[in-house]
Amino acid sequence: MDGRRRIGTRLAHGLRFTGAVAGISVLGVVLSGARAHSASVQAPPANVGFDLQLGGAYAPPSGVGVVERDRTAPAPTTGYGVCYVNGFQTQDSEIGWWRRSHPALLLRVRGREVRDPDWPETLLDITTPAKRRAVARIVGRWTDGCARRGYRAVELDNLDSWTRSKGRITVADTKAFARLLTGRAHGAGLAAGQKNAAELIRGARRPLGFDFAVVEQCQEYDECGRYTRAYGDRVMEVEYDPAAYRAACAARGARISVVLRDLDLVPAGRPGHVFEGC
Repeated sequence: MDGRRRIGTRLAHGLRFTGAVAGISVLGVVLSGARAHSASVQAPPANVGFDLQLGGAYAPPSGVGVVERDRTAPAPTTGYGVCYVNGFQTQDSEIGWWRRSHPALLLRVRGREVRDPDWPETLLDITTPAKRRAVARIVGRWTDGCARRGYRAVELDNLDSWTRSKGRITVADTKAFARLLTGRAHGAGLAAGQKNAAELIRGARRPLGFDFAVVEQCQEYDECGRYTRAYGDRVMEVEYDPAAYRAACAARGARISVVLRDLDLVPAGRPGHVFEGC
């Protein structure tokens, strides 16, 4: 994203307690390799209403068939559930666990952790094959947990962390790690969703093993064509500006899911909640 930051998805999600520390001992059973039911992987249905519920789960609006929620939240009981996993950075509520249990997997420059400049998150160290495998085992346990709770897909956030790594993480590191995560998701029977990072597409179809995309503000950044060329109509576009949303609906609303959400991703029924789909 050339240093630009998406401003909606993690605003509410990244600062709230996810319950992950309490659940890590359960999800942390070492699993070697991918599970054997990858043939059951199904991408989200094309051009179906989508809702991004990272600020809190609620009953999906009428017409919504695909719902994304945090990995600690229950999967939706109807429709197609996408499980949010912060694959490339820590959640702020989990940083203590990382420092105690896996300090060598936190990215550092001259001994200091490399923190996201906009969010209270530390980047994970994926700069060597051994570290990539170690981090992938941890993230993979969370992915397996998504499958056990009934989700159909996983969305792996912060794919663009290399742009915030002070030059430590390369694009090649990012691609290699992404392939580990998408392979693990497929092994758990889950489709894998790309989040933003249009630069990694480079004209490829389903790059790095991803099956669909969840993209923020591609209308504003003039990136939507890259995603639709890579994933066809399996793109879920989220806009936060009403004017950009209207333009996106006019341009692509008949072919892909386009939604307008509030920046805080406030649950339905609370002040500030915004949801509209075209």
